[in-house]
Amino acid sequence: MADMSPLFRRATAKSPGDRLVTLIGKPDCHLCDDAQSAVERICGELGVPWEWKDITQDAQLHDQYWEQIPVVLVDGVQHTFWRVNEDRLRKALTG
Repeated sequence: MADMSPLFRRATAKSPGDRLVTLIGKPDCHLCDDAQSAVERICGELGVPWEWKDITQDAQLHDQYWEQIPVVLVDGVQHTFWRVNEDRLRKALTG
């Protein structure tokens, strides 16, 4: 079994503290405010660091996400947009 191909080995799960949640939004956006509350709550409970990125301050983010904000990334990969499902985000961060 030690010679098993890396393709068939299970990836080692990251601990919540090794994850990063990125919330992409803009000021004066009620959906962004709701998403921020959910992200703050879940990340706070799990000890996951998170960051806010403002599309009004970053042209590339604006071009990529302006129709979808708020957008939540987990470890740089898009997890959701518009609304945050707290159970789904919690599972993504702990599973």
